[in-house]
Amino acid sequence: MSIPPPSPEPSETSETSGQSEPAVPPVHALLDLSGKVALITGSGSGMGSGIAARFAEAGASVLAHYHTSSAGAEAVASQIRARGGQSATVAADVTSPGDVARLIAATVEAFGRLDILVNNAGIYPLAGVLEMAVADWEAVVDANLKSVFLCTQAAARQMIEQRVGGAIVNITSIEAENPAPSHSHYNAAKAGVLMYTRAAASELGPHGIRVNAVAPGLIWKDGLEQSWPDGVARYQATAPLGRLGLPADVADACLFLASAAARWITGASLTVDGGVLTHQIY
Repeated sequence: MSIPPPSPEPSETSETSGQSEPAVPPVHALLDLSGKVALITGSGSGMGSGIAARFAEAGASVLAHYHTSSAGAEAVASQIRARGGQSATVAADVTSPGDVARLIAATVEAFGRLDILVNNAGIYPLAGVLEMAVADWEAVVDANLKSVFLCTQAAARQMIEQRVGGAIVNITSIEAENPAPSHSHYNAAKAGVLMYTRAAASELGPHGIRVNAVAPGLIWKDGLEQSWPDGVARYQATAPLGRLGLPADVADACLFLASAAARWITGASLTVDGGVLTHQIY
């Protein structure tokens, strides 16, 4: 199935600057992704599922990627289709260049194009600095940082070939700027994604491709209160807004950054943590 490219926005010439000014979209169209194709990595559970569902609700055709969570990704795609949207699933190892190339090709084959990439896939294990094995370090850096590089590069090449720009949103973490115990590998990887976001935004901007990041705090998932009750209680007590985040909170931040509402925003990081980072540290 082929989806035609969007028509160019009408423009008018500024009498003061002489530059061509794109027409400002009407408010009702700012979060409308109709006609767009979005690839969401790690769509099999949690935030990825929420992002995929929200983008589909905004009108995008969604490619729900997964690595091992096939049932979760298929469930999301089925829900999208049941609501009248378009969605497909593809399995891929996003740390493998060959698999990433196949993932991008599968997206284009399914929907005819690629307009939006959300780099959400990643892992979140615990390991102390003194106990961490080299394999532990490499697995986390590959899953959380190398994957962003590979998917961004492949997606950007496709977007440049299409000649209509695009949007890339990378999921980082508040731990990119605020280290957590037994997470030195994760902290380092997410900090790397933050700087990579800024560097990629600088290089890809001339091609009309915006690159931004969303930095979530603690996000609710099934069983979290039972597996980490003290951590949940401490987060809720510290957060000015008094609760954990929900996948929908992250999804809406991604939707904003991928949409026309953020058309002049690139290289930015949007913190979505209920205000935890406002907490005084001394």
